[in-house]
Amino acid sequence: MRIDALLAKGVTRSFEYFPPKSDAESAQLSTTLRELEDLSPSFVSVTYRGGRESRQRTFDLVTQIEKTDHITAMAHLICVGHTKNEMREILGNYKSAGVENVMALGGDIPDDPALVASEFTHALDLVELAREVGGFSIGVAAHPQGHPRSPDIASDRKFLAQKMGLADFAVTQLLFEPGEWTGLVSELGELGVSKPVLPGIMPVTTLAGIGRMSKMGSDVPKALIERLQNADVKGGPDAVRQEGISAAIELCESLLGAGAPGLHFYTLNRSTATREIHNALFS
Repeated sequence: MRIDALLAKGVTRSFEYFPPKSDAESAQLSTTLRELEDLSPSFVSVTYRGGRESRQRTFDLVTQIEKTDHITAMAHLICVGHTKNEMREILGNYKSAGVENVMALGGDIPDDPALVASEFTHALDLVELAREVGGFSIGVAAHPQGHPRSPDIASDRKFLAQKMGLADFAVTQLLFEPGEWTGLVSELGELGVSKPVLPGIMPVTTLAGIGRMSKMGSDVPKALIERLQNADVKGGPDAVRQEGISAAIELCESLLGAGAPGLHFYTLNRSTATREIHNALFS
């Protein structure tokens, strides 16, 4: 089913996976898929690490989920480093396989652009091509704290509004405070955009995770860091994990109360934390 149609029906719950690179990762993902399938997600999405091999793994996993598990799946596509003919062929293959949903992403610019022939610069170029090919519900990425390559927040919001003018919905980078989502939606509204923006959720379950999330472009708020550090003092790693789960549940409750159209969980191909949060919210 098209994701824009799912969003029109009501609040969605979605999970994100990445394609496995080894037998061990495949086994872990198989377990996660089985466990999270029981939660009846509205849809799932599959990331794309770049390169022909990874692109094929994404295609294989998306089509497997749709055909075998009968769950709506969305394929991530990265356009930087591709020609338009290559990307048109990729989109055509998904269309022929019956996949109706794609996440249009720009991707990392190569250190030496001359090494990679590319006819794309930004995700907007891919959104335009996907619209030209036709038949897709198209999602784009939103960065509440601003895209790393944006010179400032105002420019970031204007470019996002331009993408969403052609796309159907957006999914945010992971966030930790409801104000990040409400502020983003308000700023887009001032630019005439009212399409759904799904907040991205991933709990901080270890102190080491704080730094990793910052590298991913999402700084963990000072108040949450202090909350996790206090939990560590009182009960060690297990207490940190539980406090991180509790904070994520509180965040989700606030987001839903503020009118979020759904929740998008970054699973890292593991199910335990996601199931705990989901069950606290929807059981």
